[in-house]
Amino acid sequence: MTDAGDMRARYRRILRFAARYLVQAWWYELFLPRIGLAAIGNRNRPARLRRIAQRFHVLAVDLGGLMIKVGQFLSSRLDVLPPEVTKELEGLQDEVPPVDFAAIRALAEAELGVPLARAFSSVDPVPLAAASLGQAHRAVLSDRDAADTGLRGVVLKVQRPGIDRVVDVDLRALRRVAGWLSRVRVVAARVDMHALVEEFAATSLEEIDYLQEAANSERFAAEVARDGRVGVPEVVWERTTRRVLTLEDVTAIKINDVAALRAAGIDPKDVAAEFASVMFDQLFADGFFHADPHPGNIFVTPRAVSVDEATDASSRPWTLTFIDFGMMGSVPEGLRRGLRRLLIAAASRDGKGLVDGIRDVGVLLPSADTAELERAMTQLFARFGGMGFAELQEVDPREFRAFAVEFGDTVRSLPFQLPENFLLIIRAMSLTSGMCSALDPAFNIWDAVEPYANRLIQEEGGNVVQGFARQIVTEVGVAARLPRRIDDLVTRMLDGRVTVQNPKVERRLVSLERMGRRILSGVLFAALFVGGILLRGEDVVWGTVVVVASAIPLLHALLAGIVGRR
Repeated sequence: MTDAGDMRARYRRILRFAARYLVQAWWYELFLPRIGLAAIGNRNRPARLRRIAQRFHVLAVDLGGLMIKVGQFLSSRLDVLPPEVTKELEGLQDEVPPVDFAAIRALAEAELGVPLARAFSSVDPVPLAAASLGQAHRAVLSDRDAADTGLRGVVLKVQRPGIDRVVDVDLRALRRVAGWLSRVRVVAARVDMHALVEEFAATSLEEIDYLQEAANSERFAAEVARDGRVGVPEVVWERTTRRVLTLEDVTAIKINDVAALRAAGIDPKDVAAEFASVMFDQLFADGFFHADPHPGNIFVTPRAVSVDEATDASSRPWTLTFIDFGMMGSVPEGLRRGLRRLLIAAASRDGKGLVDGIRDVGVLLPSADTAELERAMTQLFARFGGMGFAELQEVDPREFRAFAVEFGDTVRSLPFQLPENFLLIIRAMSLTSGMCSALDPAFNIWDAVEPYANRLIQEEGGNVVQGFARQIVTEVGVAARLPRRIDDLVTRMLDGRVTVQNPKVERRLVSLERMGRRILSGVLFAALFVGGILLRGEDVVWGTVVVVASAIPLLHALLAGIVGRR
């Protein structure tokens, strides 16, 4: 098969996989609930999701390319995906077959314009790491380059041969799938799939431009230059092109290697707290952040401590060294202010403030009616606020289920949209939270958020007096607007445009609607059955067909009743 034939086969395979499971999702998640049989889909959902994740895992490893990146993103979404899915996909972080070194050598020599033996004193043919878009090898700079740069040991990162075409095909397939999903009303009402895929495409195309990655590395190094907690490798520009990147070798203890950390006298709990603080600074203070902080991209590097630092309790005898700057995100100042407000509201368990912050960052459209969401957030904080992952796991699952049933429809009905770069922010925070919990099972994100939020308030000049002043101004504004709002309410009442929403009443209406469907099925069964009996007198075949067909509405009437009681 030709290369073009391989690419066509790859494209069709991705689309076949997506089409198969989109149809399955439509059947179980949309069609069955519509006819009152939602419990049939709910009954085996965990096993069904696990099978889908397993098959996607196989597909991603087999195809490589962006499919690995898609799987990595899904594996980090612990906040929205069930553990059956994330557990099956988390192996994609490291499970990528390497490319033969001969192909890597050929591409690197073509890019650098000289044989590797002249560019480097040595290159280890065994890869240090194999990623979905490229792989890394340890190398030693030539004497001349070492004298010019002051470096000796480096890491040579080379793209996988032909990855440009693979990325192009994968993006075409993802755009096609996004088009399918955009035609599903439930999906289209909540997310702009085309914008989501285009943002993913822009990020992926930047990842295969190593000149961009080198520039990102230097910008990140400048941002954290005064932060002694963070280290960044130097770029060897003389041996860097769009497809080849040469960096200082900063390999140290992998951040999730708990045994190695303890052997070096480093407490994993301290690493978790420091890592969370560093990522918060990147997101909420600096505005330029590492969007792919998975375990393979962060090292804990022990360092010598000076006499002055030894007396400083806050000083650490190690640094967090970041590598792989292909996926970076920028947070504009306006979005950063909104994120700070979100963080402060979450730390103070302020449900209304949290909803206001969500609106400020652009996740909720201005037309969204958030009264029910505010009530849901307030009750959520009252019951679960302050709990870490370990404590949440001890909560009765039925309590979570009851909360989801009560407020699920409210959340799903709201018009959501994702602002620019928000996907990367979500990914960075998901990976950060997961990594901290792995280092410290008792890690509580609230403990990390609260002191940081308090610091933000102080930095922005917030104090108790100013807080009261702002509250008074807010209340005065509400009072000033009250006559107009009352007038608007009376006008809406006179026009018949006032609606009252009550989740319990709505659930009762759903129950009545389901009962109505059962009654309709019963009437249809009776009509078909009696009609079939009468028809048999004139035409035995057609009469029998109609009698048999009457079993379909009968089964629905019976099964819907059983399912409804469960």
